[in-house]
Amino acid sequence: MRIAISTGGGDAPGLNAVIRAAVLTAVHRGWECFGVRRGFGSLLGESELMPLGPNEVRGITHLGGTILGTSSRGNPLKWRTQRPDGSWEERDRTQELFDSFRANRLDALIAIGGEGTLGIAFDLWKKGLPVVGVPKTIDNDVGGTVATFGFDTAVATATDAIDKLHSTAESHERVMVVEVMGRNAGFIALSAGLAGSADVILIPEIPFDINKVCDKIRRREAEGRHFSIVVVAEGAVPKGGSVSLIDPAHERLGGIADKVAHSIEQMTGKETRSLVLGHLQRGGGPTTFDRVLALRFGAAAVRLVADGKFGMMVALEPPRIVAVPIAEAIATPRRVPLDSDTITTARDLGISFGD
Repeated sequence: MRIAISTGGGDAPGLNAVIRAAVLTAVHRGWECFGVRRGFGSLLGESELMPLGPNEVRGITHLGGTILGTSSRGNPLKWRTQRPDGSWEERDRTQELFDSFRANRLDALIAIGGEGTLGIAFDLWKKGLPVVGVPKTIDNDVGGTVATFGFDTAVATATDAIDKLHSTAESHERVMVVEVMGRNAGFIALSAGLAGSADVILIPEIPFDINKVCDKIRRREAEGRHFSIVVVAEGAVPKGGSVSLIDPAHERLGGIADKVAHSIEQMTGKETRSLVLGHLQRGGGPTTFDRVLALRFGAAAVRLVADGKFGMMVALEPPRIVAVPIAEAIATPRRVPLDSDTITTARDLGISFGD
């Protein structure tokens, strides 16, 4: 067997652990492994496939990022190229990918990625490519699995930042607004905000009323607590409003922390500062939980290939790693359940969701 491994979409701590586990599991079966650089790039003529063996994956479990590189704009079904006049054209390069797959005598592809990458993998599988999926996203919003690797590390990074902001916020009697990742799902904001003792948490699942946010800050002020911590997911939206975009052409989210901070300062008179954690949440080595989960996912993906279970994705169903159809995983993305115990706990502790 000759299998290819690709990493697509945004990077996440634990990607290298998945690659290492998949390669070693395959090698122990006498198989050959090859890395596809920058998403699907190596299968579309951008570069050569990267041979992967024990030497190439030695000592990478604890490293962040991905040794294969990644791309969030490399959909072979809708490949975008720029014309000489600066405009863009979109074309289907699926046949080229299939031709390259056969030319390299590959038997299977392990595609590691989030909703976008898994959606591409599903479309390729429907066209006949033998694909197995591995869910990856720091947002923890892939359906079919209880958790994705990278999430725990992102939450730990965000929580550490919130912890540090407490001391400076209290010293200067300021309101600090922290923006974390979370386009459609507020898992990072909720978990980090709860763990970091935030006073307000704003998530995409609960449209917020800025008046309610300011009411919480005023109550703290009246109680002698002259500082507040607000954690906001990048995809949080005000009631009757829309998401904040810094690049509408590419639908890039951002700027919500600045807007919330400005409103708080104008409405309460409190000095307010904003901080965007951004890609800090993607960087660094994975936590122990993410390392173990990523290694389990990588080994399980190879077992699915061995069993011929293509069109499937590995998933965590505690305490087991199971196989679920990729179609099922991408059909219903995960969102924070409004009746979840975590939401209830936050409300019981007096945290405001702006509603």
